[in-house]
Amino acid sequence: MIERIITKRAHDLGGGFEVGRVLPFHARRMVGPYIFFDHIGPVDLAPGIPQSLDVRPHPHIGLATVTYLFDGALTHRDSLGYHQEIRPGEVNWMIAGSGITHSERFEYARAHGAHMHGIQAWVALPAEAEEVDPAFSHHAGAELPAWDEPGLSGRLIAGELEGMRAGTPVHSPQFYAHWQMQPGARRVLPASYTERAVYVAAGTAQVGGEALSAGMMAVLVPGADVPVVAQSEATVMVLGGEPVGERFMFWNFVSSRKERIAQAAEDWKAGRMKLPDGDSVEFTPLPEFKGV
Repeated sequence: MIERIITKRAHDLGGGFEVGRVLPFHARRMVGPYIFFDHIGPVDLAPGIPQSLDVRPHPHIGLATVTYLFDGALTHRDSLGYHQEIRPGEVNWMIAGSGITHSERFEYARAHGAHMHGIQAWVALPAEAEEVDPAFSHHAGAELPAWDEPGLSGRLIAGELEGMRAGTPVHSPQFYAHWQMQPGARRVLPASYTERAVYVAAGTAQVGGEALSAGMMAVLVPGADVPVVAQSEATVMVLGGEPVGERFMFWNFVSSRKERIAQAAEDWKAGRMKLPDGDSVEFTPLPEFKGV
């Protein structure tokens, strides 16, 4: 039932704030269209934390970023003029398309302190949508189908699953959901998509009979329903979809064409990409680019 298990690796975002990076992995770069998966926290941030911990303005192309929190708050600003704080159970969905810049800052934690815990994922856009106009949307409440069953509460973050459809603007067949499971709760992930994965963000769970602890992702073989059983209280993310084809990636850029990534890198280096409104004093410099 399990093709591969991936364990998160510590990754510094550049200012001293570490996340757990799961995707891309050298032996498994994508699951469906999901090409990037970072586990934020869990970590306690004290009031007055330095601004250096924030994610400074930076660019994207060819993807959609998906930010989802279990605890805490983040402040988003982008080059389209959107300024949006995200809270637990909500989704910030940013379509980079032909190009966008944004920042993510711990403004709430800096003022009040916060227990930060969440996931940021990237979804590679299909080839015909890689150069769409950039867009941003915030989703909460009824736009994200939620349900309760014995031992489990669930929320669909993106795409379609088991007759439910989320309001987030996806461009290819996919699903992404949060299951909050009580000890002993059991649920089956159906074989409704070609590529699927189960990630344990907190607690422990058995996936296809194999025990996973927090920070572990099981990439599933296609074609089989897979049972997930919580061994303790567990926060479980399920995700996947249909493949969109090979993608190249450098820094924050994703594309089906190497030359497009090279162009984006040159555009950022030359200052041709507009910085976020209200957050244009500093930016993240381009890492050394040696090609894709």
